[in-house]
Amino acid sequence: MQVLPKGIRHLPGFLDRDRQEALVETIREVVAQAPLFVPEMPRTGKPMTVRMTNCGSLGWVTDQKRGYRYQPDHPVTGKAWPAMPDSLLDIWNTVCAGASPPEACLVNFYSDDARMGLHQDRDEQDLQTPVLSISLGDTCLFRVGGTERGGRTLSFKLSSGDIVVLGGEGRLCFHGVDKIYPTTSTLLKNGGRINLTLRRVTL
Repeated sequence: MQVLPKGIRHLPGFLDRDRQEALVETIREVVAQAPLFVPEMPRTGKPMTVRMTNCGSLGWVTDQKRGYRYQPDHPVTGKAWPAMPDSLLDIWNTVCAGASPPEACLVNFYSDDARMGLHQDRDEQDLQTPVLSISLGDTCLFRVGGTERGGRTLSFKLSSGDIVVLGGEGRLCFHGVDKIYPTTSTLLKNGGRINLTLRRVTL
């Protein structure tokens, strides 16, 4: 069994099927108000392979002109992000009890060929509060390393209903998604994977 870096927790099967289905319906309501969009890499403007949206008082976005940032409104519609659903706050309060409440939930949709390169979550002012990640749909291969780029990494699979927490010494660990395993879940009728990342942004 692999030993994860300090501060990183993997909670397999944390959400049962009923809670997963309910959460998918909640996210559909979010997407109806704040449609998925294709983010761009800073400087190059290269489109990322995931589509994304947000809920909460702030949302994470990126584009060629202004780069990585948080803002209170959708970059395409200009409307405020939908409120953070109570079901997500309940999960946060259970898994990250006592931590400051999240202000942003980034919704990433991965199609079969989508990836996410190794990166740190460091666009927040608050780098002490944990980051909580929820997997829904097809299984992915998740990679995690240390706090320095180029260090040793390890990989493990995340299935629908799994949760990963990056906190403490692991808050700034590099992490990413190497691949999606198509048709490994029946949760999403058209396949793919949804990842929900809850973060505290301000101090």
